[in-house]
Amino acid sequence: MQNAVPAGIHYENVSRFFAENVPGGEGPLTFSLISGGRSNLTYKVEAASGVWVLRRPPLGHVLPTAHDMAREYRVLSGMARANFPAPRPVALCEDPAVNDYPFYVMDYREGVIIAEELPDGYAPTLEERRALSKALVATLVDLHAIDYNVVGLGDFGRPEGYIERQVRRWSEQWARSETRPLPGIQELIRRLKNSIPESPPPTIVHGDYRLGNMMLANDNPGRVVAVLDWEMATLGDPLSDLGYTLGYWGETADPPQYIAARATAAATAHPGFLTRTELVAEYGRLSGRDVSAIEFYEVLAYYKLAVIVEGIHARYLAGETVGEGFEGYGGRCELLVEAALEIADRAADARLRGHG
Repeated sequence: MQNAVPAGIHYENVSRFFAENVPGGEGPLTFSLISGGRSNLTYKVEAASGVWVLRRPPLGHVLPTAHDMAREYRVLSGMARANFPAPRPVALCEDPAVNDYPFYVMDYREGVIIAEELPDGYAPTLEERRALSKALVATLVDLHAIDYNVVGLGDFGRPEGYIERQVRRWSEQWARSETRPLPGIQELIRRLKNSIPESPPPTIVHGDYRLGNMMLANDNPGRVVAVLDWEMATLGDPLSDLGYTLGYWGETADPPQYIAARATAAATAHPGFLTRTELVAEYGRLSGRDVSAIEFYEVLAYYKLAVIVEGIHARYLAGETVGEGFEGYGGRCELLVEAALEIADRAADARLRGHG
């Protein structure tokens, strides 16, 4: 049995934890890796009486992690109190003696996750694609409408100065990842620092809100089964979530190279999906928030994506990546910077255009 257990799971210890802490979790258990990589590892756990998901830090992770797992568990608990579509937390283990690192267990959901393209036969009609687009926006509006004090997340972050910290932290990350001089990124940083808008009242912010982190119903693309991957969640500026969504959202008029530079962008570059302008208008209509400064948030999203991609490029150059397909990341970074500057150049805010 244990020969089939994937790396990152101590079978006997975790089985004991399930039996003692997870309703219906008596063994024998079967573990299979759902996803892994730089993010937290996700396993499907099956028993005769149920199916669950287990999340733990990456293998070889050396940073303190008890806070990370407890924090994810806490935000999912808040989402459960709000009846928001997210996996429901079941049990948290903070004792590293059980599985080397803290981990938590949540319920298992069935549905469709759209990666880099639409799955064959899924959302084939214009109406279904429109419904999917609207569901993505409506779910984000619902998230931002949650009273974080009521669901126990009142001290979950420091919303004051959230955007300023984002710009600064990602510029520091660029300095650590930079593999060659790229004047465009320095110009982006200068413009972003000079044009930080006044944030609306803070909300819960997902931090990685995009189509690729949504699970949709198998039989209804307009119904969200769950929003996934809450490790970046905090309290902050809700428009940062909307801008980040736009960074991954392709449309039919986008140049092919820009589609290729952004993960999942190809999935929505089909007739029927709302355009980025329509997504923004829908969010503004449903939320009642002023979205006139959205270009700043969209530029910020491209900037963050460029820094992430440059980090992958740096690891590729250092021989630290595993597998194929990493050789083009340096070019992708440059395209993202170029796209960000194009948006900034036509922004309504003169400071974002580089003036003043």
